[in-house]
Amino acid sequence: MTKIRTTGEGQASRRKFLGEAAAVAAVAIAAPSIARAQTPTSMRWQSTWPAKDIFHEFAQDYAKKVNDMTGGELKIEVLPAGAVVPAFGLLDAVSKGTLDGGHGVMVYHYGKQTALALWGSGPAFGMDANMLMAWHKYGGGKELLEKLYASIGANVISLPYGAMPTQPLGWFKKPIGKPEDLSGLKFRTVGISIDVFSGMGAAVNALPGGEIVSAMDRGLLDAAEFNNASSDRALGFADVSKVCMLQSYHQNAEQFEILFNKTKYDALPDKLKAIIANATEAASQDMQWKAIDRYSQDYAELQSKNGVKFYKTPEALLKKQLEVYDEVVKKKAADNPLFKEILDSQIAFAKRAARWEQDTVVNRRMAFDHYFGANGAAKKI
Repeated sequence: MTKIRTTGEGQASRRKFLGEAAAVAAVAIAAPSIARAQTPTSMRWQSTWPAKDIFHEFAQDYAKKVNDMTGGELKIEVLPAGAVVPAFGLLDAVSKGTLDGGHGVMVYHYGKQTALALWGSGPAFGMDANMLMAWHKYGGGKELLEKLYASIGANVISLPYGAMPTQPLGWFKKPIGKPEDLSGLKFRTVGISIDVFSGMGAAVNALPGGEIVSAMDRGLLDAAEFNNASSDRALGFADVSKVCMLQSYHQNAEQFEILFNKTKYDALPDKLKAIIANATEAASQDMQWKAIDRYSQDYAELQSKNGVKFYKTPEALLKKQLEVYDEVVKKKAADNPLFKEILDSQIAFAKRAARWEQDTVVNRRMAFDHYFGANGAAKKI
């Protein structure tokens, strides 16, 4: 009896030992794969903006959203313009893999392919920037952009986001009263606007945002446009000019662009690609909310603290912009089949979408005047 009991106990112990050993082995085998899955993918990016510009802040906001939403599996670090390459060198740097990605605008690639500026320069045929993004996502723009980048051999993934409000005509030494006042002015702009302002008589120079104020201070520019009250204030426009003309068609509908090196992006797991797509849309809306808050604050403070005078651009000049723009794009469409294909697609979408907006969205000027009046005095309720 004792012998049989001992054998049974030995067999039970042996089974227990083998079971524990198998469990340990399974953990040991699985451990390396778990470690690999937890190793974060790091990406070094650069924006096309100076560190003090709110645009660089938007770039950092985007990176933080992606980093947070991936739980640390993807870590994006964003450097300011010039840290690795000049602002206008971003596309080449990302395409070649010198940078893993970047934050900028498509009009900065105008020298590579003029049709890229159709995502930012011009009147957008009555659409605002959000409507232009609707065309991009649902009206065929995404596929056309992929085709466009492929045509120039750019190894990138482009994700437009962050619709911008209408940009000012720019900063001048004195108010602009008529189209002829632009004649001979040394003026900074980018994208198709280079051709439009040139067609209106200006001597145009394309410069990155961080170089504009210095050029104006040294007399290399007489006037310049950049983007918005917060950027303009941070970059020091009020130090070299006290006159800003509001409203323009030269960049009525523009958005930012997120660039990934395609090879690096394609190597990411599908889960991270899905997070990036959703983070891009979340960052797009958050950027617009932050812009409303910050731009309105800086608009007020440019007047109250910096002594800037704002003027509305005359309608005659706006009308002239449209006329010259039509001439410019007609010529470019004749020379560039892709340009024409994109132009036709935008016009078809705008005819439907802009009509819907014009017919359904109430003009808010009446409500503003009702509550705040022409002199800005708030109505008591």
